[in-house]
Amino acid sequence: MAQVLPGPGLRRVIGDGAVVPDAEVEGLDEDDFLALYRSLVLLRTYDERSVVYHRQGRIGTYAIFWNHEAMQAGSVHALQERDWIFPSYRESAIGLLRGLPASTVLSWWRGHPAGWWNPADYNVASICVPIGTHVPHAAGLAWGKRLKGEDAVAIVYFGDGATSEGSFHEGANFAGVMRAPLVLFCNNNQWAISTPVSAQTAAETLADKAAGYGMPAVRVDGADVLAVYEATRDAVARARAGEGPTFIEAVTYRCAPHATADDPSAYIDPDCVERARREECVARFEGYLRRAGVLPDELAERVKAEALELMREGIAAAEAEAPADAALVFDRSYADPPASLAADLAELRRILGE
Repeated sequence: MAQVLPGPGLRRVIGDGAVVPDAEVEGLDEDDFLALYRSLVLLRTYDERSVVYHRQGRIGTYAIFWNHEAMQAGSVHALQERDWIFPSYRESAIGLLRGLPASTVLSWWRGHPAGWWNPADYNVASICVPIGTHVPHAAGLAWGKRLKGEDAVAIVYFGDGATSEGSFHEGANFAGVMRAPLVLFCNNNQWAISTPVSAQTAAETLADKAAGYGMPAVRVDGADVLAVYEATRDAVARARAGEGPTFIEAVTYRCAPHATADDPSAYIDPDCVERARREECVARFEGYLRRAGVLPDELAERVKAEALELMREGIAAAEAEAPADAALVFDRSYADPPASLAADLAELRRILGE
């Protein structure tokens, strides 16, 4: 079971191999550990390669999630296939853990229509870019599942900045009143682009906000995949039992820029970045598995090689897509298109050289 360490009061399972001992999570075996590890490595590889692809001009502006992998993998592994996932742009690759092809997510960042999917195929909603607007969507779906007598749960991911948005309040308030089976998962990396948490709220923690919506909250170490798994598993069980929503605040520190278009040197604390990099989530879990004797070097290297090959195949498939028809920009925008639309499309085709 997770231990709560002195100081920030975060639940934690993985120790440091020295002073803080490792704890255990009931119900997990060696196969579960390795499945979590493969998910962490897949997400890490996706993120690192995407930054390279952006620098090569092969995808557009990209929202980096380095060191957020434990929050994503740990929480998804606590779900069942029938449960729904509502990602923000920071969780753009989370569908990979549900079998979504890497080429699809890469195409999304390339602005190609092949980057969209039918959410019902994977129980993964579309990637949400506007801050917090998907929270009411997730609350509504969760409530709808309850009304239909289904025991599915929804989880919605958002950053600390989203808790300052009205849509977060509306979704959380609705979920609390309706006792919707929803997990509100906040990846608190301390920064909403360049705005620190201290400039967003006077509350001591973001988890304190949950009391206003009549729901319990838990704070976990966001770089501890096992603590995240345990907290999410408990929240899912509570939701499935009809006890309503839970707020999870997973705390970490953003090591990378907000996105590839951001220069954080003007506002970020380099000491905090260095500390977070030393304690990043993939290496921490590797250390835990090695101390447990379940991750030999050969297996670790094979898992990393498989993830890298999947990414290479994904970018090749994405780049093999035929160019999209420019008419898609205008298609289905109007039930009764104005006459000027045809001229606009003709001008766009001229610019594109079509």
